[in-house]
Amino acid sequence: MDPSSTGIQEPFDLIRLSLSERVFVKLRGDRELTGVLHAYDGHMNLILSDVEETVMIVDVVDGTYEGQGARTQVAKRKMEMLFVRGDGVILVSPPSRM
Repeated sequence: MDPSSTGIQEPFDLIRLSLSERVFVKLRGDRELTGVLHAYDGHMNLILSDVEETVMIVDVVDGTYEGQGARTQVAKRKMEMLFVRGDGVILVSPPSRM
């Protein structure tokens, strides 16, 4: 598919086309969000609604390397509306377009 046929010329165009769509956002600190994108800016600040946050919590036992003897827990919570500060955003994935 030719990027010019979809209206995507630069990276923020992909975000613009995802407005009012459910997106996946990966954040620093092993956090992930899914929610409906309502607004964004050049700093990648985002406003999402109907948000589910997933946090990976890794407990490392003393005297072991990370990954050996570590326990991983997943914590989830839901929020109606969320402002995400752009400096914590690692990636934004648009919805599948099939």
